[in-house]
Amino acid sequence: MSAKVCFVTGSGRRIGASIIRKFANEGYAVLIHVSTSVEEGELLKSELVQSGVEADLLQADLSNENQTKNLVQNIIEHPFVKKRNGIDVIVHNASVYSRISIEELSLENMRFINRLHIEAPLQISQGLFPLLSAVNGSIIALTDTSAGKAWKQLSHYTSSKAGLRQMMLNLAGEYAPSVRVNCVAPGAILSADWEHEHFSKIVQSIPLKRPGDIEDVAGAVYFFATSPYLTGQELFVDGGWALNS
Repeated sequence: MSAKVCFVTGSGRRIGASIIRKFANEGYAVLIHVSTSVEEGELLKSELVQSGVEADLLQADLSNENQTKNLVQNIIEHPFVKKRNGIDVIVHNASVYSRISIEELSLENMRFINRLHIEAPLQISQGLFPLLSAVNGSIIALTDTSAGKAWKQLSHYTSSKAGLRQMMLNLAGEYAPSVRVNCVAPGAILSADWEHEHFSKIVQSIPLKRPGDIEDVAGAVYFFATSPYLTGQELFVDGGWALNS
């Protein structure tokens, strides 16, 4: 049984928007989520609705527990979900990627990033579990290829992504057999504004000698969502970068 409803956090632009488009193209009703990228989210919604897709936009700051709680309730009560008697796919994509040196890294910084990367995905997964289990749905989290590595000025980011990965593996065990949980770990896909030079060096170290496309990540997410015998897995979408680590 399939409700064909997909919800993606942080999906107004970049990789999140690509995931939304992938599921929309596959016939899903899609729920776009944004925190601050409201304009981009509205444009994406308009684009999809004009092409005949059932699409809607939800706004919430996932670093805020109450806003996240309200977001979950809005999804539970959403017409798409009620009409289709469940939700098939939730994708934990929302993320912040910024540099902070270990000397300047504060507990406040850590609480914020852990809230966004670990607590909010857990809160959403717990809240939507009944809807997911009703249709044997799937949770996919975007983790990172940084597991087991020491990346300068990114301790907060890499440690929280490692925590997200472990949380999802635990949920895979806890939520089986009714809900599957997997992770997609993107490699060099999109560079941040502050790392263009470093990003170019990374690309040269990748066996495939090129950055990935956002569609590569979206395809991996869709693969997990539609593979009924896969749970507790992490797929690196990195062009072989991990081979050289």
